[in-house]
Amino acid sequence: MKGSIDGWGSGAIGMTIFSGSLPATRAALDGFAPRFLTGARAPLAALLASLCLAALRQPLPGRRELPSLMIVALGVVIGFPLLTALALQHVTSAHAIVFIGLLPLSTALFGVLRGGERPRPLFWLFAGLGAAAVSGFALSQDDAASPIGDLAMIAAIVVCGLGYAEGAVLTRRLGGWQVISWALLLSSPVMLTLSLLTWPQSAQPITAPAWLGLAYVSVFSMFIGFAFWYRGLSRGGTASVGQLQLLQPFLGLAFASLLLHEPVSATMLGAAAIVVLSVAMARRWA
Repeated sequence: MKGSIDGWGSGAIGMTIFSGSLPATRAALDGFAPRFLTGARAPLAALLASLCLAALRQPLPGRRELPSLMIVALGVVIGFPLLTALALQHVTSAHAIVFIGLLPLSTALFGVLRGGERPRPLFWLFAGLGAAAVSGFALSQDDAASPIGDLAMIAAIVVCGLGYAEGAVLTRRLGGWQVISWALLLSSPVMLTLSLLTWPQSAQPITAPAWLGLAYVSVFSMFIGFAFWYRGLSRGGTASVGQLQLLQPFLGLAFASLLLHEPVSATMLGAAAIVVLSVAMARRWA
């Protein structure tokens, strides 16, 4: 019972941290270019990860783990941050958060492909319903419509789902927070080079919210959130604690409204609710 409560608590903290990622990214984009933002956040998180790995004397991953770690890095360290940053140049974070509702489904789909499982037909029915809800939402946003932003968000959900699913497999051998830590270290040379090549010419026009956004996505979104989330999954069980992801779109919309004062329409809430319900039912019939 104690482990289950601890797991739910840790998972809730991790999910809450992730809910603030898109609003923080949107704030950071007011001062930083997407490529610099993507490149800078990983080395900062890698520094924290390396200190934790050294302090807790974690063994190096073996050669057989390296390909999977590269997939995790490409998905959650490089692909998702870059694609969401590009998307948020064209749409609000509230608009983009509706797409985040499909992330658990994307993760499940890649888990199915990775594990060679065959879900029941109802899984595909509800999966299609969730995808249709997001598509209908995107097409209904005449004033806020942006094909570039929507396509970038769809691509971000795909690569992040792949990274999450591959990370879940690795967690059984390396541990949860260790997976993201090694993925950060593996990608840090490339990301550090990217950040140096795209370094802002002047820090003068960069506002305090942009700096705070960069700090948040670097420290919390890229490392601390994963530490709490993976701890929650390991202590409380992946199936049960993983359901907390269904609350992420609604918390994200709340953050977008409270922190960025972005409008949250009834259409956004309705689309998010349909997506969350579809994902919940798809998981039920997987």
